[in-house]
Amino acid sequence: MATDPFAQFKAAQREAWALFIPIAASTTPPAACLVEFAGIRSGQSVLDVACGTGVVAVTAARTGAKACGLDLSPALLDEARRNAAMAGVEIEFTEGDVEALPWPDAAFDAVLSQYGHMFAPRSELAIAEMLRVLKPGGRIAFSTWPPEMLVGRIFALVSGYLPPPPGAAAPQEWGDPATILQRLGSKVRNIEFCRDELRFPALSPQHFIAMMEQSAGPVAKLVSTLADDPVRLAQFRREFVELVEQFFVRNIVRQSYLMTRAVKA
Repeated sequence: MATDPFAQFKAAQREAWALFIPIAASTTPPAACLVEFAGIRSGQSVLDVACGTGVVAVTAARTGAKACGLDLSPALLDEARRNAAMAGVEIEFTEGDVEALPWPDAAFDAVLSQYGHMFAPRSELAIAEMLRVLKPGGRIAFSTWPPEMLVGRIFALVSGYLPPPPGAAAPQEWGDPATILQRLGSKVRNIEFCRDELRFPALSPQHFIAMMEQSAGPVAKLVSTLADDPVRLAQFRREFVELVEQFFVRNIVRQSYLMTRAVKA
């Protein structure tokens, strides 16, 4: 088996995203939106890719679907199992990589991902695997961050200080409908888009940034990397504040996102 050229990058992702649990609650309303947008019904088999703390998988399971979840991070999967147990639903959670899904072809009626599959360094492999395990006529649906909105611009800001490895796709590219159309291509039909908004309460932009530094994987990794360079760290934080202030209204940080759904041809 060939060695994964992004193995070290993925190991760093696994470590960084383990910090995500404190802000996972903010993603629960969008999870309900995605499950509804995807048209999940009782009895369907559903895979939640890069499931994190399981908010989409649990939401799908509560509709009566048979849900599975996959994530790189064992810490997030432990939290996902606790969430499922508390909700009283049975979900199979598996540690794994979206670029090499451990299921046979055409295993699921629906494949979902909320702000997750977009972190795979090779977008072509991620989408090929998601479509491979989806049944013909099944539905793929995912939520992503547009590049021109807050989170997409945070990704761009972070990568300016801590560039990804050569050849790794930028996560915010998955928030561009034109890019999505190109990546899905003729493998799907009936592509539809919808925008919504995640609202994160914060007392100030600085409060929001402090939480991101503690819990958002790429931001936490950058702050750790810049710990010995206080001048650059201070510069990054100034730029971060200026960015967040543009989306901060009445103690809410507004983060617009894009939902995509399509039917496998």
